[in-house]
Amino acid sequence: MKPRSPTLEGFRAIFRRPSFGLAEIAWRWSFGLAATLLLAFSFFTFLDTLPVGKSDLLLLRSRQPLLIFRAMAHIFRGSAFRAVGAGIVLALTLGAAWIVLASLGRAATLKALIAYFRESGISVADHEEKSSWRLRSLFALNFFRLGAILAAAVGCLAAILLGAAASPPTDPSPGIAALIFLTVTMLVWLAWSTLNWFLSLAQLFVVADGDDTFGAIAAAIDLCRARPGSISAAGTWFGLAHLTAFVLVSSIVGFPLAFAPYLPPGVVLGGVLLVTLLYFAVADFLYVGRLAAYVATVEMPESQVSAETAPPALPLAGTRLDPNLQVSPAVDATELILSDVPAPS
Repeated sequence: MKPRSPTLEGFRAIFRRPSFGLAEIAWRWSFGLAATLLLAFSFFTFLDTLPVGKSDLLLLRSRQPLLIFRAMAHIFRGSAFRAVGAGIVLALTLGAAWIVLASLGRAATLKALIAYFRESGISVADHEEKSSWRLRSLFALNFFRLGAILAAAVGCLAAILLGAAASPPTDPSPGIAALIFLTVTMLVWLAWSTLNWFLSLAQLFVVADGDDTFGAIAAAIDLCRARPGSISAAGTWFGLAHLTAFVLVSSIVGFPLAFAPYLPPGVVLGGVLLVTLLYFAVADFLYVGRLAAYVATVEMPESQVSAETAPPALPLAGTRLDPNLQVSPAVDATELILSDVPAPS
């Protein structure tokens, strides 16, 4: 059977079945829209609870920065407890909603991708299909992902505190503080991205093989150990495609900004928003394509996956050649450099 590339199969999946990417956009953007509306509603509701007196209005209308700052400080005095309480309730609500919606959306996407590859004949012939997978395993994996995000946020806060401790007011060292902050933040981001990637990949084995939470994580680690070439190739090519899309969008977004002095602000803001949404759509399509490449890696037998083989290494000087060793015709086996027989003087 002709070898196939899982990365190429991932690109083919998103081009042949655009419904995969549209489904990903549907559940991701629906959550994003709901979260944005909820945040806006909570923000304006919080503003309605703030008392504003006549003196505060007078200071706000003075157009003097110092007076406006004093009015704002008086308005927000004593409201920190309510703001923190509202933020905690809002974070818990959005976190729970994200766990449920992300689990349902990922289950639907993975089931569609697995069915696509099995119907196309790419899947292993004797693959034992398990339909008794449980949704609570996906809930647990997404709960761990949410916990990883919270831990990363705490790590970034610790980076700020460490940077501030390294640069006290009595002996300021902004360079050392910035170095500590950037180093700790980079390490936190690297740890979070690695853990989040493994937890995301583990969801595939929950839907495909019916594994439990920790069994799916172990299966994801085993896949990376068994087929590191296919996994790294898919991540690299789709990462480059994502980077290319980001660079193109960053260049395109400059066009509406260039006409800002000549167009109404609403038109410029609408153009920037349209280009940004287009970038998010392309990013979601590429994410589904990378996920499809991982599904193809799991479903395809190892003998069917295309891989580059390294050329055979030549023996070093001072070692005997095995007579049964097949040497390339381009190499002269009688050359003295390939033997330990001393050259005639």
